[in-house]
Amino acid sequence: MAAEKVLMKGNEALAEAALRSGCNCFFGYPITPQTELAAYMAKRMPQTGGAYLQAESEIAAINMVYGASAAGARVMTSSSSPGISLKTEGISYLVGADLPAVIINVMRGGPGLGGIQPSQADYWQATRALGHGDGHLIVLAPATVQEMADMVSTAFALGDTYRTPVMVLADGMLGQMMEPVVLPEPLDTTDIAAKPWAITGTRGRTTRNIVNSLELVATSLEHNVDERFERYEQIKAKEQRVETYLTEDADFVVVAFGACARIARSGVERARAAGVKAGLIRPITLWPFPTAAIEAVVPHTRAFLSVEMNKGQMIDDVRLVVGGRVPVEFLGRTGGVIPTPGEVVTALEALQEKMR
Repeated sequence: MAAEKVLMKGNEALAEAALRSGCNCFFGYPITPQTELAAYMAKRMPQTGGAYLQAESEIAAINMVYGASAAGARVMTSSSSPGISLKTEGISYLVGADLPAVIINVMRGGPGLGGIQPSQADYWQATRALGHGDGHLIVLAPATVQEMADMVSTAFALGDTYRTPVMVLADGMLGQMMEPVVLPEPLDTTDIAAKPWAITGTRGRTTRNIVNSLELVATSLEHNVDERFERYEQIKAKEQRVETYLTEDADFVVVAFGACARIARSGVERARAAGVKAGLIRPITLWPFPTAAIEAVVPHTRAFLSVEMNKGQMIDDVRLVVGGRVPVEFLGRTGGVIPTPGEVVTALEALQEKMR
């Protein structure tokens, strides 16, 4: 019998999937367009025996995440763009202490308070500067409500495997839309690997666990950072995730992530019908960026088109991979304005004309 589908809003599907993935602590603060996620956790966590707390601020919430993770909990927080900016110091502490946690950003327009409409303008923040110091987060980008549910369990697993925070980077469109979704079966918590590094008391050990990001000896801090970057190389080698569509014979390849990839896919199909041999690469991991998938199509691609809901951020990563071998063009809308499939078709037709 096929698994039952239920109609759910993206924010709520993610929250329910987190509970079924063993999330037992949630700390957050309300901000549109992710507030339904926190509200759902407030309702459901007492029923599952977990701990929910609406903190007095985003800064307090991320530091509560630090404490719960250090004690071995599967912990999550969620916010939207300005709230994530407030959390960045605490996120850097999580990175420096090698603590796993899941951080949800349901993006809105900016900078500043901006607007509550969907945006993808936090790409740079998520992949380049989500906290001070040398460090990265794994960043996952869902494109459907189903992936909103699926990726949270992936995020918890990756965080535990590599002892790193993981961000699920969605946007207001995905958070607010409703689609049929198959929810995961509840995880048997005995299947979650033990965390021997956690602060749980000595429990018969002769040594104490210490979780800390402070290292006053320069060479010791350098060693810690070097070790962390060795893990980053493992992540780059093993965890690049991507979806490709009609790229085998494509002259022009669109690169788009998240909700924008849904629009781009429709544009690619319409462009094909109009005689433009277009394809789509959808990065699922924004960090590590799926360099191998783009590299694989460069030899037969005449040009790339990066489609984003911002002024051009992911395009930097596309250009780094392409390395000037073929043109990389940009189509973007910002401020909460969403590009249309027709605009993608027009851009692809203009690109084909330009390359004649």
